[in-house]
Amino acid sequence: MSDLRPIRRALFSVSDKTGLVEFARFLAERDVEILSTGGTCKALRDAGLTVVEVADYTGFPEMLDGRVKTLHPKVHGGLLGIRGNAEHEAAMAEHGINPIDLLVVNLYPFEATVAKGADYDTTIENIDIGGPAMIRAASKNHDSVAVVVDVEDYQRVMEEMTAHAGATTLGLRKHLAATAYARTGAYDAAISQWFARELGDTFPRRVVVAGQLKQSLRYGENPHQQAAFYVTGDQRPGIATARQLQGKELSYNNLNDTDAAFELAAEFEAPTVAIIKHANPCGVASGPDIVSAYKAALACDPVSAFGGIIAINRKLDGATAEEICKLFTEVVIAPEADEAAVAAFASKKNLRLLVTGGMPDPTSAGMTLRAVSGGYLFQNKDNGRVSLDELKVVTKRAPTEQEVKDLLFAFRVCKHVKSNAIIYVKDGCTVGIGAGQMSRVDSSRIAAWKSQEAATAAGQAQPPGTIGSVVASDAFFPFADGLLAAAAAGATAIIQPGGSMRDAEVIAAADEKGLAMVFTGMRHFRH
Repeated sequence: MSDLRPIRRALFSVSDKTGLVEFARFLAERDVEILSTGGTCKALRDAGLTVVEVADYTGFPEMLDGRVKTLHPKVHGGLLGIRGNAEHEAAMAEHGINPIDLLVVNLYPFEATVAKGADYDTTIENIDIGGPAMIRAASKNHDSVAVVVDVEDYQRVMEEMTAHAGATTLGLRKHLAATAYARTGAYDAAISQWFARELGDTFPRRVVVAGQLKQSLRYGENPHQQAAFYVTGDQRPGIATARQLQGKELSYNNLNDTDAAFELAAEFEAPTVAIIKHANPCGVASGPDIVSAYKAALACDPVSAFGGIIAINRKLDGATAEEICKLFTEVVIAPEADEAAVAAFASKKNLRLLVTGGMPDPTSAGMTLRAVSGGYLFQNKDNGRVSLDELKVVTKRAPTEQEVKDLLFAFRVCKHVKSNAIIYVKDGCTVGIGAGQMSRVDSSRIAAWKSQEAATAAGQAQPPGTIGSVVASDAFFPFADGLLAAAAAGATAIIQPGGSMRDAEVIAAADEKGLAMVFTGMRHFRH
Protein backbone atom coordinates (compact mmCIF):
# COMPACT_ATOMS: atom_id res chain seq x y z
CA MET A 1 0.00 0.00 0.00
CA SER A 2 1.36 3.41 -0.94
CA ASP A 3 2.18 5.81 1.88
CA LEU A 4 1.13 8.78 -0.26
CA ARG A 5 -1.86 10.70 1.10
CA PRO A 6 -3.56 13.29 -1.13
CA ILE A 7 -4.52 16.61 0.42
CA ARG A 8 -8.12 17.45 -0.35
CA ARG A 9 -9.09 19.49 2.70
CA ALA A 10 -6.94 21.81 4.86
CA LEU A 11 -7.63 23.68 8.08
CA PHE A 12 -5.80 26.96 8.75
CA SER A 13 -5.65 28.74 12.13
CA VAL A 14 -2.58 30.91 12.49
CA SER A 15 -1.41 33.91 14.48
CA ASP A 16 1.72 34.38 12.33
CA LYS A 17 0.42 35.27 8.85
CA THR A 18 3.85 35.07 7.19
CA GLY A 19 3.51 33.22 3.88
CA LEU A 20 -0.11 32.36 4.66
CA VAL A 21 -1.74 33.69 1.50
CA GLU A 22 0.88 32.19 -0.83
CA PHE A 23 0.56 28.76 0.77
CA ALA A 24 -3.24 28.83 0.78
CA ARG A 25 -3.32 29.98 -2.85
CA PHE A 26 -1.04 27.08 -3.80
CA LEU A 27 -3.53 24.69 -2.20
CA ALA A 28 -6.57 26.38 -3.73
CA GLU A 29 -5.03 26.07 -7.20
CA ARG A 30 -4.98 22.30 -6.59
CA ASP A 31 -8.66 22.23 -5.62
CA VAL A 32 -7.99 21.82 -1.90
CA GLU A 33 -10.95 22.93 0.23
CA ILE A 34 -9.82 25.42 2.89
CA LEU A 35 -11.37 25.69 6.35
CA SER A 36 -10.30 28.50 8.62
CA THR A 37 -11.00 30.36 11.86
CA GLY A 38 -11.87 34.04 12.38
CA GLY A 39 -8.82 36.21 11.82
CA THR A 40 -7.14 33.77 9.46
CA CYS A 41 -10.34 33.38 7.51
CA LYS A 42 -10.61 37.15 7.03
CA ALA A 43 -7.01 37.41 5.85
CA LEU A 44 -7.56 34.70 3.25
CA ARG A 45 -10.87 36.10 2.04
CA ASP A 46 -9.33 39.57 1.78
CA ALA A 47 -6.77 37.97 -0.54
CA GLY A 48 -9.59 36.72 -2.75
CA LEU A 49 -9.55 33.07 -1.68
CA THR A 50 -12.65 30.95 -1.12
CA VAL A 51 -12.72 29.80 2.50
CA VAL A 52 -15.20 27.90 4.66
CA GLU A 53 -15.27 29.38 8.14
CA VAL A 54 -14.98 26.75 10.87
CA ALA A 55 -18.06 28.12 12.62
CA ASP A 56 -20.10 27.48 9.45
CA TYR A 57 -18.63 24.01 9.08
CA THR A 58 -19.34 22.92 12.68
CA GLY A 59 -22.64 24.76 13.01
CA PHE A 60 -21.43 26.34 16.24
CA PRO A 61 -20.27 29.96 16.47
CA GLU A 62 -17.02 31.00 18.10
CA MET A 63 -17.90 31.69 21.72
CA LEU A 64 -16.55 32.68 25.12
CA ASP A 65 -14.40 35.46 23.63
CA GLY A 66 -12.92 33.04 21.11
CA ARG A 67 -11.87 30.48 23.70
CA VAL A 68 -14.09 27.89 22.02
CA LYS A 69 -14.01 27.61 18.24
CA THR A 70 -12.16 24.48 17.10
CA LEU A 71 -12.97 22.25 20.09
CA HIS A 72 -15.65 20.32 18.21
CA PRO A 73 -16.11 16.68 17.01
CA LYS A 74 -16.35 17.77 13.36
CA VAL A 75 -12.84 19.23 13.69
CA HIS A 76 -11.19 16.62 15.87
CA GLY A 77 -13.00 13.76 14.20
CA GLY A 78 -11.73 15.00 10.84
CA LEU A 79 -8.18 15.02 12.21
CA LEU A 80 -8.29 11.78 14.21
CA GLY A 81 -10.38 9.52 12.02
CA ILE A 82 -8.32 6.62 10.67
CA ARG A 83 -8.56 6.37 6.90
CA GLY A 84 -9.41 2.86 5.74
CA ASN A 85 -10.90 1.91 9.11
CA ALA A 86 -14.49 0.90 8.30
CA GLU A 87 -15.79 1.70 11.79
CA HIS A 88 -14.19 5.14 11.84
CA GLU A 89 -15.37 5.96 8.35
CA ALA A 90 -18.94 4.87 9.16
CA ALA A 91 -19.02 7.04 12.29
CA MET A 92 -17.64 10.02 10.37
CA ALA A 93 -20.26 9.60 7.65
CA GLU A 94 -23.07 9.26 10.19
CA HIS A 95 -22.12 12.53 11.93
CA GLY A 96 -21.21 14.53 8.85
CA ILE A 97 -17.50 14.62 9.65
CA ASN A 98 -15.23 15.26 6.69
CA PRO A 99 -11.58 14.15 6.80
CA ILE A 100 -9.03 16.95 7.22
CA ASP A 101 -5.78 16.06 5.46
CA LEU A 102 -3.65 19.08 6.35
CA LEU A 103 -3.59 21.15 9.53
CA VAL A 104 -1.76 24.48 9.51
CA VAL A 105 -1.57 26.02 12.98
CA ASN A 106 0.84 28.31 14.77
CA LEU A 107 -0.03 29.14 18.32
CA TYR A 108 -1.06 32.27 20.18
CA PRO A 109 2.16 34.25 20.77
CA PHE A 110 2.52 33.37 24.44
CA GLU A 111 6.32 33.68 24.55
CA ALA A 112 6.24 37.08 22.82
CA THR A 113 3.51 38.26 25.19
CA VAL A 114 5.65 37.37 28.20
CA ALA A 115 8.72 39.01 26.62
CA LYS A 116 6.76 42.26 26.25
CA GLY A 117 6.04 42.27 29.99
CA ALA A 118 2.28 41.90 29.63
CA ASP A 119 0.13 41.79 32.76
CA TYR A 120 -1.15 38.55 34.25
CA ASP A 121 -4.60 38.54 32.65
CA THR A 122 -3.27 39.38 29.18
CA THR A 123 -0.70 36.63 29.45
CA ILE A 124 -3.36 34.09 30.46
CA GLU A 125 -5.49 35.00 27.44
CA ASN A 126 -2.51 34.26 25.20
CA ILE A 127 -2.41 30.62 26.30
CA ASP A 128 -3.66 28.68 23.28
CA ILE A 129 -5.97 25.72 23.95
CA GLY A 130 -7.58 24.74 20.66
CA GLY A 131 -4.33 25.01 18.71
CA PRO A 132 -2.30 22.52 20.79
CA ALA A 133 -5.29 20.16 20.92
CA MET A 134 -5.57 20.12 17.13
CA ILE A 135 -1.81 19.82 16.67
CA ARG A 136 -1.62 16.81 18.94
CA ALA A 137 -4.60 15.18 17.24
CA ALA A 138 -3.20 15.65 13.75
CA SER A 139 0.27 14.53 14.84
CA LYS A 140 -1.10 11.35 16.38
CA ASN A 141 -2.84 10.57 13.09
CA HIS A 142 0.21 11.40 10.97
CA ASP A 143 -0.31 8.22 8.96
CA SER A 144 -3.00 10.22 7.14
CA VAL A 145 -2.69 13.85 8.21
CA ALA A 146 0.11 16.38 7.61
CA VAL A 147 0.53 19.03 10.31
CA VAL A 148 2.48 22.26 9.86
CA VAL A 149 3.38 24.43 12.86
CA ASP A 150 6.31 26.44 11.42
CA VAL A 151 6.05 28.74 8.41
CA GLU A 152 9.46 27.41 7.34
CA ASP A 153 7.76 24.10 6.47
CA TYR A 154 5.27 25.53 3.97
CA GLN A 155 7.82 25.15 1.21
CA ARG A 156 8.51 21.49 2.06
CA VAL A 157 4.82 20.63 1.79
CA MET A 158 4.45 22.49 -1.51
CA GLU A 159 7.50 20.72 -2.96
CA GLU A 160 6.14 17.29 -1.98
CA MET A 161 2.67 18.02 -3.32
CA THR A 162 4.20 19.19 -6.59
CA ALA A 163 6.33 16.07 -6.83
CA HIS A 164 3.51 13.66 -5.89
CA ALA A 165 0.41 15.01 -7.65
CA GLY A 166 -1.00 16.76 -4.58
CA ALA A 167 0.00 14.12 -1.99
CA THR A 168 2.52 13.93 0.86
CA THR A 169 4.78 11.05 1.86
CA LEU A 170 4.74 9.27 5.20
CA GLY A 171 8.35 10.33 5.73
CA LEU A 172 7.43 13.99 5.55
CA ARG A 173 4.37 13.53 7.75
CA LYS A 174 6.50 11.84 10.42
CA HIS A 175 8.99 14.71 10.38
CA LEU A 176 6.18 17.25 10.59
CA ALA A 177 4.57 15.36 13.49
CA ALA A 178 7.87 15.27 15.39
CA THR A 179 8.29 19.01 14.85
CA ALA A 180 4.71 19.60 15.98
CA TYR A 181 5.10 17.67 19.25
CA ALA A 182 8.34 19.53 19.95
CA ARG A 183 6.49 22.81 19.41
CA THR A 184 3.67 22.01 21.81
CA GLY A 185 6.23 20.71 24.30
CA ALA A 186 8.21 23.95 24.12
CA TYR A 187 4.98 25.95 24.37
CA ASP A 188 3.90 24.12 27.52
CA ALA A 189 7.42 24.54 28.91
CA ALA A 190 7.22 28.31 28.43
CA ILE A 191 3.84 28.41 30.19
CA SER A 192 5.02 26.29 33.12
CA GLN A 193 8.17 28.39 33.51
CA TRP A 194 6.11 31.58 33.50
CA PHE A 195 3.78 30.19 36.16
CA ALA A 196 6.78 29.15 38.28
CA ARG A 197 8.19 32.67 38.09
CA GLU A 198 4.83 34.18 38.97
CA LEU A 199 4.57 31.89 41.99
CA GLY A 200 8.17 32.42 43.05
CA ASP A 201 8.81 28.68 42.69
CA THR A 202 12.49 28.61 41.78
CA PHE A 203 12.72 24.84 41.55
CA PRO A 204 9.30 23.37 40.68
CA ARG A 205 8.57 19.66 40.89
CA ARG A 206 9.00 19.25 37.16
CA VAL A 207 11.05 21.36 34.79
CA VAL A 208 11.23 21.25 31.00
CA VAL A 209 14.11 22.59 28.93
CA ALA A 210 13.11 23.76 25.45
CA GLY A 211 15.01 25.44 22.65
CA GLN A 212 14.83 26.18 18.95
CA LEU A 213 17.60 25.23 16.57
CA LYS A 214 19.51 28.30 15.50
CA GLN A 215 22.56 26.73 13.97
CA SER A 216 23.92 23.27 13.18
CA LEU A 217 27.62 23.21 13.99
CA ARG A 218 30.41 21.42 12.16
CA TYR A 219 31.28 19.59 15.37
CA GLY A 220 31.44 20.04 19.14
CA GLU A 221 34.44 20.60 21.36
CA ASN A 222 36.26 18.00 19.23
CA PRO A 223 35.76 16.82 15.64
CA HIS A 224 34.33 13.44 16.69
CA GLN A 225 31.47 15.16 18.61
CA GLN A 226 28.28 16.37 16.92
CA ALA A 227 26.82 19.69 18.07
CA ALA A 228 24.17 22.33 17.45
CA PHE A 229 23.20 25.72 18.90
CA TYR A 230 19.67 26.09 20.31
CA VAL A 231 18.14 29.33 21.57
CA THR A 232 15.47 29.70 24.23
CA GLY A 233 13.78 32.90 23.10
CA ASP A 234 15.26 34.92 25.98
CA GLN A 235 15.93 38.44 24.69
CA ARG A 236 19.04 38.91 26.84
CA PRO A 237 21.65 40.49 24.53
CA GLY A 238 24.44 38.09 23.73
CA ILE A 239 25.38 35.31 21.35
CA ALA A 240 21.74 34.26 20.93
CA THR A 241 20.75 37.73 19.69
CA ALA A 242 23.96 38.50 17.82
CA ARG A 243 24.19 39.27 14.11
CA GLN A 244 27.33 38.06 12.42
CA LEU A 245 28.59 40.79 10.13
CA GLN A 246 31.51 38.86 8.69
CA GLY A 247 33.78 35.87 9.13
CA LYS A 248 33.74 32.10 9.08
CA GLU A 249 30.98 30.00 10.59
CA LEU A 250 31.02 30.01 14.38
CA SER A 251 32.11 26.79 16.07
CA TYR A 252 30.95 25.23 19.33
CA ASN A 253 34.06 26.49 21.11
CA ASN A 254 33.69 29.95 19.53
CA LEU A 255 30.16 30.24 20.87
CA ASN A 256 31.09 29.04 24.35
CA ASP A 257 34.11 31.34 24.62
CA THR A 258 32.32 34.34 23.12
CA ASP A 259 29.51 33.99 25.64
CA ALA A 260 32.04 33.93 28.49
CA ALA A 261 33.82 37.00 27.12
CA PHE A 262 30.69 39.09 26.60
CA GLU A 263 29.28 38.30 30.05
CA LEU A 264 32.58 39.38 31.59
CA ALA A 265 32.76 42.65 29.63
CA ALA A 266 29.20 43.41 30.75
CA GLU A 267 30.29 43.47 34.39
CA PHE A 268 31.81 46.94 34.03
CA GLU A 269 30.35 50.39 33.49
CA ALA A 270 33.52 52.04 32.17
CA PRO A 271 34.81 51.25 28.64
CA THR A 272 36.09 47.68 29.06
CA VAL A 273 37.66 44.95 26.95
CA ALA A 274 37.85 41.28 27.92
CA ILE A 275 40.07 38.84 26.02
CA ILE A 276 39.15 35.17 26.49
CA LYS A 277 40.96 31.95 25.64
CA HIS A 278 39.37 28.57 26.34
CA ALA A 279 36.61 30.19 28.44
CA ASN A 280 39.11 31.88 30.77
CA PRO A 281 40.12 35.54 30.59
CA CYS A 282 43.74 36.22 29.68
CA GLY A 283 43.32 39.99 29.93
CA VAL A 284 40.66 42.43 31.16
CA ALA A 285 40.95 46.20 31.40
CA SER A 286 38.89 49.33 31.78
CA GLY A 287 40.05 52.65 30.42
CA PRO A 288 39.04 56.13 29.29
CA ASP A 289 38.19 54.68 25.86
CA ILE A 290 37.99 51.31 24.17
CA VAL A 291 41.32 51.45 22.37
CA SER A 292 43.15 52.20 25.64
CA ALA A 293 41.29 49.40 27.39
CA TYR A 294 42.14 46.98 24.58
CA LYS A 295 45.86 47.75 24.71
CA ALA A 296 45.93 47.31 28.48
CA ALA A 297 43.98 44.03 28.32
CA LEU A 298 46.31 42.68 25.65
CA ALA A 299 49.38 43.61 27.67
CA CYS A 300 48.32 41.25 30.48
CA ASP A 301 49.06 38.13 28.41
CA PRO A 302 49.71 38.82 24.71
CA VAL A 303 50.86 35.25 24.08
CA SER A 304 47.62 33.63 25.27
CA ALA A 305 45.56 36.32 23.54
CA PHE A 306 46.67 34.96 20.15
CA GLY A 307 43.66 33.25 18.58
CA GLY A 308 41.37 34.45 21.37
CA ILE A 309 37.96 36.08 21.70
CA ILE A 310 37.61 39.83 22.28
CA ALA A 311 34.52 41.28 23.94
CA ILE A 312 33.84 45.01 24.15
CA ASN A 313 31.14 46.77 26.16
CA ARG A 314 30.94 49.82 23.88
CA LYS A 315 30.45 50.46 20.18
CA LEU A 316 33.50 49.14 18.37
CA ASP A 317 35.32 51.98 16.64
CA GLY A 318 37.80 52.09 13.81
CA ALA A 319 40.84 52.86 15.95
CA THR A 320 40.23 49.82 18.17
CA ALA A 321 39.50 47.60 15.17
CA GLU A 322 42.80 48.61 13.57
CA GLU A 323 44.65 47.63 16.76
CA ILE A 324 42.82 44.30 16.90
CA CYS A 325 43.82 43.61 13.29
CA LYS A 326 47.45 43.42 14.42
CA LEU A 327 46.61 40.21 16.33
CA PHE A 328 45.16 36.94 15.07
CA THR A 329 41.69 36.88 16.63
CA GLU A 330 38.88 34.36 16.25
CA VAL A 331 35.86 36.48 17.30
CA VAL A 332 35.09 40.08 18.22
CA ILE A 333 31.77 40.80 19.91
CA ALA A 334 30.34 44.21 20.77
CA PRO A 335 26.92 45.82 21.10
CA GLU A 336 27.57 47.83 17.93
CA ALA A 337 30.30 48.52 15.37
CA ASP A 338 30.77 51.69 13.36
CA GLU A 339 31.50 51.81 9.64
CA ALA A 340 35.20 52.41 10.20
CA ALA A 341 35.46 49.28 12.34
CA VAL A 342 33.64 47.15 9.78
CA ALA A 343 35.91 48.51 7.04
CA ALA A 344 39.03 47.80 9.10
CA PHE A 345 38.01 44.16 9.53
CA ALA A 346 37.16 43.70 5.85
CA SER A 347 40.66 42.44 5.11
CA LYS A 348 40.35 39.83 7.88
CA LYS A 349 37.94 37.55 6.03
CA ASN A 350 37.99 34.78 8.62
CA LEU A 351 37.53 37.00 11.69
CA ARG A 352 33.98 36.72 13.01
CA LEU A 353 32.44 40.07 13.96
CA LEU A 354 29.27 39.91 16.05
CA VAL A 355 27.01 42.75 17.14
CA THR A 356 24.32 42.14 19.73
CA GLY A 357 22.33 45.38 19.85
CA GLY A 358 22.97 45.86 23.56
CA MET A 359 24.71 44.63 26.69
CA PRO A 360 23.30 42.05 29.11
CA ASP A 361 22.48 43.10 32.66
CA PRO A 362 24.99 41.20 34.85
CA THR A 363 22.76 41.61 37.91
CA SER A 364 19.65 40.13 36.29
CA ALA A 365 18.18 36.86 37.52
CA GLY A 366 18.59 33.71 35.52
CA MET A 367 19.42 30.04 35.70
CA THR A 368 22.35 27.94 34.57
CA LEU A 369 22.10 24.29 33.59
CA ARG A 370 24.67 21.54 33.39
CA ALA A 371 24.10 17.98 32.27
CA VAL A 372 25.22 15.15 34.55
CA SER A 373 24.70 11.43 34.15
CA GLY A 374 20.94 10.86 34.33
CA GLY A 375 19.93 14.45 34.93
CA TYR A 376 20.67 18.14 35.11
CA LEU A 377 22.07 20.50 37.70
CA PHE A 378 20.20 23.81 37.90
CA GLN A 379 21.29 26.85 39.86
CA ASN A 380 20.74 30.57 40.00
CA LYS A 381 23.16 32.51 37.81
CA ASP A 382 26.01 34.02 39.81
CA ASN A 383 24.87 37.64 39.69
CA GLY A 384 26.32 38.46 43.10
CA ARG A 385 28.23 41.68 43.52
CA VAL A 386 30.15 43.22 46.40
CA SER A 387 29.95 46.95 47.01
CA LEU A 388 32.36 49.21 48.86
CA ASP A 389 30.28 49.33 52.04
CA GLU A 390 30.18 45.52 52.18
CA LEU A 391 33.96 45.16 52.40
CA LYS A 392 35.29 44.19 55.83
CA VAL A 393 38.83 45.34 56.55
CA VAL A 394 40.50 42.60 58.62
CA THR A 395 44.13 43.77 58.66
CA LYS A 396 45.90 46.51 60.59
CA ARG A 397 46.35 48.47 57.38
CA ALA A 398 43.27 49.53 55.44
CA PRO A 399 43.52 49.64 51.64
CA THR A 400 44.03 52.98 49.92
CA GLU A 401 41.34 54.48 47.70
CA GLN A 402 43.09 53.23 44.55
CA GLU A 403 43.59 49.78 46.05
CA VAL A 404 39.89 49.59 46.86
CA LYS A 405 38.99 50.43 43.24
CA ASP A 406 41.33 47.74 41.97
CA LEU A 407 40.16 45.21 44.56
CA LEU A 408 36.53 45.60 43.47
CA PHE A 409 37.57 45.37 39.81
CA ALA A 410 39.60 42.23 40.50
CA PHE A 411 36.76 40.55 42.38
CA ARG A 412 34.36 41.11 39.49
CA VAL A 413 36.86 39.54 37.09
CA CYS A 414 37.39 36.69 39.55
CA LYS A 415 33.77 35.61 39.13
CA HIS A 416 34.50 34.73 35.49
CA VAL A 417 37.72 32.77 36.01
CA LYS A 418 37.72 29.01 36.53
CA SER A 419 38.46 28.02 40.11
CA ASN A 420 40.89 28.04 41.79
CA ALA A 421 41.20 31.62 40.61
CA ILE A 422 43.75 34.27 41.52
CA ILE A 423 43.67 37.67 39.80
CA TYR A 424 46.32 40.40 40.02
CA VAL A 425 45.11 43.90 39.07
CA LYS A 426 46.74 47.30 38.87
CA ASP A 427 45.13 50.56 37.75
CA GLY A 428 41.97 48.88 36.42
CA CYS A 429 43.82 46.24 34.39
CA THR A 430 44.57 42.60 35.03
CA VAL A 431 48.32 42.01 35.20
CA GLY A 432 48.28 38.32 36.08
CA ILE A 433 45.64 35.58 36.01
CA GLY A 434 45.92 32.11 37.53
CA ALA A 435 43.02 29.83 36.64
CA GLY A 436 41.71 26.33 37.07
CA GLN A 437 44.39 24.95 39.36
CA MET A 438 43.84 22.28 41.99
CA SER A 439 45.90 24.33 44.46
CA ARG A 440 45.25 27.98 45.22
CA VAL A 441 48.93 28.63 45.86
CA ASP A 442 49.71 27.27 42.38
CA SER A 443 47.23 29.77 40.91
CA SER A 444 49.00 32.56 42.79
CA ARG A 445 52.38 31.49 41.46
CA ILE A 446 51.20 30.89 37.89
CA ALA A 447 49.57 34.31 37.71
CA ALA A 448 52.79 35.95 38.92
CA TRP A 449 54.88 33.89 36.49
CA LYS A 450 52.65 34.86 33.56
CA SER A 451 52.96 38.51 34.56
CA GLN A 452 56.75 38.16 34.47
CA GLU A 453 56.51 36.45 31.05
CA ALA A 454 54.32 39.28 29.72
CA ALA A 455 56.85 41.87 30.88
CA THR A 456 59.66 39.91 29.24
CA ALA A 457 57.72 39.51 25.99
CA ALA A 458 57.14 43.25 25.91
CA GLY A 459 60.86 43.87 26.31
CA GLN A 460 60.36 45.86 29.47
CA ALA A 461 63.27 46.45 31.78
CA GLN A 462 61.06 47.20 34.77
CA PRO A 463 59.66 44.49 37.07
CA PRO A 464 56.41 42.66 36.19
CA GLY A 465 53.01 44.28 36.67
CA THR A 466 52.33 42.37 39.86
CA ILE A 467 54.62 44.76 41.72
CA GLY A 468 52.25 47.17 43.49
CA SER A 469 49.16 45.26 42.39
CA VAL A 470 46.18 43.94 44.33
CA VAL A 471 45.00 40.33 44.38
CA ALA A 472 41.55 38.74 44.30
CA SER A 473 40.83 35.15 45.28
CA ASP A 474 37.54 33.52 44.34
CA ALA A 475 37.45 31.59 47.64
CA PHE A 476 39.18 31.83 51.00
CA PHE A 477 42.86 31.01 51.47
CA PRO A 478 42.88 27.71 53.38
CA PHE A 479 46.49 28.37 54.35
CA ALA A 480 48.73 31.42 54.34
CA ASP A 481 50.92 30.04 51.53
CA GLY A 482 48.75 31.41 48.71
CA LEU A 483 48.75 34.87 50.25
CA LEU A 484 52.50 34.73 50.84
CA ALA A 485 53.02 33.81 47.18
CA ALA A 486 51.03 36.91 46.21
CA ALA A 487 53.09 39.04 48.59
CA ALA A 488 56.29 37.63 47.09
CA ALA A 489 55.02 38.70 43.66
CA GLY A 490 54.72 42.27 44.93
CA ALA A 491 51.00 42.54 45.74
CA THR A 492 50.00 45.11 48.37
CA ALA A 493 46.34 44.30 49.03
CA ILE A 494 44.08 41.24 49.01
CA ILE A 495 40.35 40.69 48.52
CA GLN A 496 38.87 37.31 49.41
CA PRO A 497 35.64 35.87 50.83
CA GLY A 498 37.06 34.85 54.22
CA GLY A 499 35.54 32.05 56.26
CA SER A 500 38.49 29.66 56.57
CA MET A 501 39.26 27.87 59.85
CA ARG A 502 42.67 29.48 59.50
CA ASP A 503 41.53 33.06 58.83
CA ALA A 504 43.44 34.28 61.87
CA GLU A 505 46.65 32.70 60.55
CA VAL A 506 46.13 34.24 57.10
CA ILE A 507 45.35 37.69 58.58
CA ALA A 508 48.48 37.51 60.74
CA ALA A 509 50.57 36.68 57.66
CA ALA A 510 49.07 39.67 55.83
CA ASP A 511 49.86 41.97 58.77
CA GLU A 512 53.43 40.68 58.93
CA LYS A 513 53.89 41.54 55.25
CA GLY A 514 52.21 44.95 55.61
CA LEU A 515 49.34 43.98 53.30
CA ALA A 516 45.84 45.35 53.44
CA MET A 517 43.13 42.67 53.25
CA VAL A 518 39.35 42.80 52.99
CA PHE A 519 36.76 40.06 53.30
CA THR A 520 33.68 40.00 51.11
CA GLY A 521 31.62 37.20 52.66
CA MET A 522 30.81 36.09 49.09
CA ARG A 523 32.48 33.27 47.17
CA HIS A 524 32.75 33.01 43.37
CA PHE A 525 33.57 29.40 42.50
CA ARG A 526 33.30 28.74 38.77
CA HIS A 527 33.76 25.13 37.77
